[in-house]
Amino acid sequence: MAAGRSVHKISEELKSLTLRGPAGGILLDEDDEAVRFANVRKNDFKHWERVRGRLINILDGLELHTSVFSSAEQRRIVDCVYDFQEKGRKGRLRERTYLKPKKWMRGKGRVTIQFGCCYNNAVDGNENPPGIIRDEEVDPIPPLLKQMIKRMVAWHVLSPFCIPNSCIVNIYDRDDCIPPHIDHHDFVRPFCTVSFLSECNIIFGTELKINGPGDFSGSASIPLPLGSVLVLNGNGADVAKHCVPVVPTRRISITFRKMDDSKIPYDFIPDPELQNLRPLSLRGQNHPNILPLQQDQQDEPPKNAQHSQKVQQAQHAQKVLQSLAQQRPMRLSEDDFPPLSSNTTVQLRRK
Repeated sequence: MAAGRSVHKISEELKSLTLRGPAGGILLDEDDEAVRFANVRKNDFKHWERVRGRLINILDGLELHTSVFSSAEQRRIVDCVYDFQEKGRKGRLRERTYLKPKKWMRGKGRVTIQFGCCYNNAVDGNENPPGIIRDEEVDPIPPLLKQMIKRMVAWHVLSPFCIPNSCIVNIYDRDDCIPPHIDHHDFVRPFCTVSFLSECNIIFGTELKINGPGDFSGSASIPLPLGSVLVLNGNGADVAKHCVPVVPTRRISITFRKMDDSKIPYDFIPDPELQNLRPLSLRGQNHPNILPLQQDQQDEPPKNAQHSQKVQQAQHAQKVLQSLAQQRPMRLSEDDFPPLSSNTTVQLRRK
């Protein structure tokens, strides 16, 4: 089999995952998606604090995946979010899907649009406690956001064993923020957030200080590049609190989460498009029935410079795919999630 066919095979598998815009237009730019997938980078983080007398990495379980969504894709996703916002303003979304503060206050002006379930941050007027309101309906996840989920599962960003069935869109204007919190356990782990429009820092720590409205400080700060996906799991989701201080300019984030089975709304219908998603198959030693790209390439020499470049790109993609294949899911016990206590700051270090 020729090397060109090997690259073509990867590209064909990716075609079914092409994101499409609201009007059905192709969302992907013109780059070869197989090469783009190979260029996605994952960063893990270390930050040590003493919790109940034990020094632990409070960021264990955090992953930052960069270059997941291109600039062209980001623009189309943002346009889609603005379309949701306009529909919400005009009352064309189900009640509680679109939420806007009655009165803007510094740090409390975020517009939220939630799909899949209605979630309460605090006790509401009907005395519903914080968490998922099971007897309240909101709009289902829109097609474009479902395609984002498919992309993230396919590209090994999200686990196929924890596919999101809800999401919340946050639209920040200048001086908006998200206060310190740990995500409610009505949602299972891992979950993720995708960043758009402007870069900002997300702050982590077992103790986060509130200096004033929207002004927070903590022991670890992570910048969130545009189009990146931050996956929260383990200590990073359940031991460390996190927050986003006031932003200097408009920002959009989309957080995808899977509901705990016991908390799913009563009238919720699982979306067949999000069932049984699988990551792209990995070619190499872990899959003996699939020939590695290098072996395919030996059957026919490059015919021209462009073909040679494709071969080099395929070789690079193969190295990344083999690296992904060697990853193993982290197994954590209850001992990894001790109650919050005093902290000791140690220098943040990125793998």
